[in-house]
Amino acid sequence: MRAFVFGVKTRERQEADRLHQKGLVGGFSHTPGSGTLAVARTRRSWTLVAALALMAATLVAVLGGPPARAATSTRAYVANGFLNNVSVIDTATNTVVATVPVGTNPVGVAVNPAGTRVYVTNERSNDVSVIDTATNTVVATVAVGSLPAAVAVNPSGTLAYVANSNGNNVPNSSNVSVIDTATNTVVATVAVGGLPDGVAVNPSGTLAYVTNTVGIFNFKSYVSVIDTATNTVVATIEVPRGAMGLAVNPAGTRAYVTTPSPGFGSGTVSVIDTATNTVVATVNVGNFPEGVAVNPAGTRAYVASTGSDTVSVIDTATNTVVATVAVGSLPKGVAVNPSGTLAYVTNNRSDNVSMINTATNTVVATVNVGNFPEGVAVADVTVAVPPTTTSTSTTVAPTTTSTSTTVAPTTTSTSTTVAPTTTSTST
Repeated sequence: MRAFVFGVKTRERQEADRLHQKGLVGGFSHTPGSGTLAVARTRRSWTLVAALALMAATLVAVLGGPPARAATSTRAYVANGFLNNVSVIDTATNTVVATVPVGTNPVGVAVNPAGTRVYVTNERSNDVSVIDTATNTVVATVAVGSLPAAVAVNPSGTLAYVANSNGNNVPNSSNVSVIDTATNTVVATVAVGGLPDGVAVNPSGTLAYVTNTVGIFNFKSYVSVIDTATNTVVATIEVPRGAMGLAVNPAGTRAYVTTPSPGFGSGTVSVIDTATNTVVATVNVGNFPEGVAVNPAGTRAYVASTGSDTVSVIDTATNTVVATVAVGSLPKGVAVNPSGTLAYVTNNRSDNVSMINTATNTVVATVNVGNFPEGVAVADVTVAVPPTTTSTSTTVAPTTTSTSTTVAPTTTSTSTTVAPTTTSTST
């Protein structure tokens, strides 16, 4: 008996047919006996991929790409008296990254503790410009007294104190404007002596100190102490005549006052004990000192001496000058960065800023700014960093991906047995 086997279409071929009818695969091939069906993606499949990629690219373009991210950066703000603007220096690169127009003859600069606002006194327009540090634009202008010279912000950032000189040295002819920083309005005016030139607030925010000078021929200088809760002068401290700059140490225990006396030549710094409101030390510095700043640790005071083109470095523990640093011409303002590693000095005649390394007491960089720079302030601020835009051209090619789909080859065999017919012939 001979048997014949008739093959039936395998399950793998049936599966391929089904997928092909749905348009999910294109052609296919099969190697008999291999158990493998090679299936190719159809044109419809890669067209869908290309469409999705195009949609994603369109959304990025419409929405303007990824948003800018916020970052903390240290900035120095310099008031340029002649050009009526403020130079913004990126201290990481020592470059001017923005120039902000303000009022007429800007002199004093202060940054709030949050690093969001800069306050600039404009001596000839009798107002204060408020700069948003995120956008480097003036968001408010506050009218104050006559000839505002200096400004300081309290530790909570809620009040700014502006010393208005009013152009004369008659007792109680000048005053201090108190600005509410939430509303940018003057909420109090405190009478002080004549020609106030420096102002500072103690770390607790309870007292403000203002230098002023009274008299005509036999004039004298004082520091007025203002109780910030009542906006009244609660003490007056006599210092050498011609008092100008003022700074309070981070502990609030000492105030440092620059004076050009005697004879407006060699200058001194008066050290005030804030607990007793008395001068406890006098330190000789360069000629005609103006700006003064104390480092965050309270261990050093930096004094810019206009007449000698130097900065005197005072050891606050011993009240002695431990270094004298040559800077540019006619140094006016001085400020120390939050980390205490650099001191920034405005050079009024050379139109630049000297950066002093506080570890080595050497000038490590000089940045050109506007004409006649005066006040300077340094702070950590939050700035918007634009995203890095990378132009990428993506071509979605109709790549045919060969996907091997293994389908278990179940073969059904049908055996048909044909019985042989035997013819027997007998003779």
